Amino acid sequence: MYAGTAPAIQIARPRKLIAVMVYFIYAAVVIRTLTNANVRPRLPIYLALEFLYLILLTLGLWWPPRRVLWQHVYFVIQSLLVLGLVALRPRFDFILVLNVLLSFLAVSILIGRARWIWVAILALLTCVPLMIGLGVLQGLSLALMPMTIGIVFAAYVVVTQEIEAGLKKREALLIELQETNRRLTVYAGEVEELSAIQERNRLARELHDSVSQTIFSITLHTRAAQLMLERQPDQLRLQLERLRSLSQTALAEMRGLILHLRPSGGESAGQPTP
Repeated sequence: MYAGTAPAIQIARPRKLIAVMVYFIYAAVVIRTLTNANVRPRLPIYLALEFLYLILLTLGLWWPPRRVLWQHVYFVIQSLLVLGLVALRPRFDFILVLNVLLSFLAVSILIGRARWIWVAILALLTCVPLMIGLGVLQGLSLALMPMTIGIVFAAYVVVTQEIEAGLKKREALLIELQETNRRLTVYAGEVEELSAIQERNRLARELHDSVSQTIFSITLHTRAAQLMLERQPDQLRLQLERLRSLSQTALAEMRGLILHLRPSGGESAGQPTP
């Protein structure tokens, strides 16, 4: 069931500070091994297993397996290494601190329920060997501290990952909102420009329809005035009054339409006088 790849898995690269802390914890276990007089008869075996654990720990920190199957194989091998170290001498409970580091890797590499299943397994692997080798009460008393640290460490990493994921989503949403706002601004400008063009076209049509008719009437009355000048000069004054009235009407219509075509700031400027 674990043979396929897990494309949705996001391998969490540890921060430098956390990585340094992990190596410090590992170094503390090695130093404790070297300074313990009871370890000396089997010191090469301890150091060999701890060195192998270090290699796998480094791989898990920086180049973790991406296939789900190999991820579980990785934790099985590391857990067996820790159990082997504990089996050499059960009273060396400090070895179980290595399970704390595995708990950190479990929540860093795995996702979903699998991470917490492995955290629970590692907690049991910390407690059960000591209870079997040293008795229930003594083993449980020695195992409680590393078990608690492992669970708290894992919970801290998970909460940190969720906070970082939330911040990334918020940043992505902010960028998306900014892009949407930019598009809406461009669209609003295009709509406003289109509305202005449509309004200008409407006013141009009105200018053509109304003013052109008035000018046509002026042309007719002008021709009539020319004829009256030759045949009925006494009626010429009335005809000229009509031409003046039509001219003022045309001028007023043109002024009104031009005011609509002007920008808003132009309305405050002085208007032409007849």
